[in-house]
Amino acid sequence: MMHFLSARFVVLLFWLLPLAAPAQQLIESVTTVPAADQWLQPGDQLQVRLKGRPGSRVTFYRGQRLTELPNQRGTYQATYVVQPGDTLANRPITFQLVATDSTRATATSKNRVRLLNLNEPQLAQTTSNLSYLNYGLGEDRLGGAKMGYLDSAVVLHLTGRVGNLYRVRLAESQTAWIPQEQVQLLPPGGFVPTSLTGSWDVRGDSLFDYVRVPLTARLPYRSQLLTNPTRLEVDIFGATSNTNWITQRDGLQALGDVHYEQGAPDVFRLVLLLKHAQSWGYHIGYKGNILEIQVRRPPAKLRLRGLVVAIDAGHGGTNVGAVGSTGAREKDLTLAIARQLQQELERRGARVVMTRTDDASLEISDRVRQLRRARPNLLVSIHVNSSGNTATQGTSTYYRYVAFRPLSEALYGQMRRTGLRGAGNVGSFNFGLNGPTEYPNALVETAFVSNPEDERRLIDPKFQQGMAVRMAAGVQEFVRGTRAKGLKGWLFGKPAVQ
Repeated sequence: MMHFLSARFVVLLFWLLPLAAPAQQLIESVTTVPAADQWLQPGDQLQVRLKGRPGSRVTFYRGQRLTELPNQRGTYQATYVVQPGDTLANRPITFQLVATDSTRATATSKNRVRLLNLNEPQLAQTTSNLSYLNYGLGEDRLGGAKMGYLDSAVVLHLTGRVGNLYRVRLAESQTAWIPQEQVQLLPPGGFVPTSLTGSWDVRGDSLFDYVRVPLTARLPYRSQLLTNPTRLEVDIFGATSNTNWITQRDGLQALGDVHYEQGAPDVFRLVLLLKHAQSWGYHIGYKGNILEIQVRRPPAKLRLRGLVVAIDAGHGGTNVGAVGSTGAREKDLTLAIARQLQQELERRGARVVMTRTDDASLEISDRVRQLRRARPNLLVSIHVNSSGNTATQGTSTYYRYVAFRPLSEALYGQMRRTGLRGAGNVGSFNFGLNGPTEYPNALVETAFVSNPEDERRLIDPKFQQGMAVRMAAGVQEFVRGTRAKGLKGWLFGKPAVQ
């Protein structure tokens, strides 16, 4: 009898073995798409992928089916639109696979998903006055495409997360993304920040023109410096007009007409027309809950003599930069050229501020803060280019804001006079030192150290001096180009008005 029962048990065990097949035999991999921790809210899409045994039935969250791709046997995908009431408290996604022979397997994603509750808004505030918003999730060696900087303690409404980026709701139809390390999460129970605008105060002192807009919260904002006519537009997100007057006091020198637009119920736009054709920069920040815009005036005399010019020698210290076939290092070349440019500008009467004078390691944020303290009239950042194609050569200049393009154009034209080939004048450049709005700025990629001919020029002290002479001439050309026509500009160095 015992022998008979043992035999039946063996048969039963043999029959059940397929149901307990190891998961790795049935499921090769599972992932969320993108493969990162995510926060989602109702209306967002939860996308998943599983690779496993072809012809199986695959499900995930709440029994949702995955579809096997017809041209990729064994690859299953699904998109689930998050619904109100769905709950998932920062947990991995579990997948179930049932093969055609009824064997089963389960697997969980490495990444976690949190489904947000619309009735409990997640708030955060910026931790630095160099916090910045990105337009989207894209990244390259320069980072994501930046919308602009924010002041510290700006309160943000977070509506999602992908990896180390939080999604920020700016307005009904506009979102942005901010790096996780630039904000501090606030405890639950807070209200999504909104504000009515008060009446403005517009005035000038010995340094700047100011626009001050009273709010009841430190709201996020975005600015654009535009041309034809030259004007500054600032969008305050979450703000609605209760501005009944705008007082423009004595002492204004840079600002012309100022007004506002309420293009959407939750986007309040300041439109500040500038008196002069060339903008010399601006800064936006908060004084308490008052949004303050400082508008920079042109130098008293538009001449190189007395002008404060900042020079940034790219890289340095542990950040070597590009290296040529002879071993020439970008950090050494940029410092050598920057020193030559310093001497040439000082010879012409300018005052020079150097971000580094030796082989120091400096982060971009350190340089930006240093420049904010120094308040230069303009900045020239010096770099050396490199390419995987050794035939690529030439010089190029870079700017981000269209209003600062004249500086990069003048530098590019002068650098071409060194005999270097032209590689172009590049706009909307997403480099950290092209981001500040406080002063016109441009970056010069002098030549390609990866090209043998360019490298020979770059390591030649005489050619370095020649490039410095041309860059100084470019700065001088830019300054002259901002003057008024006739004696007013030539004799008195007055700026051109628009």
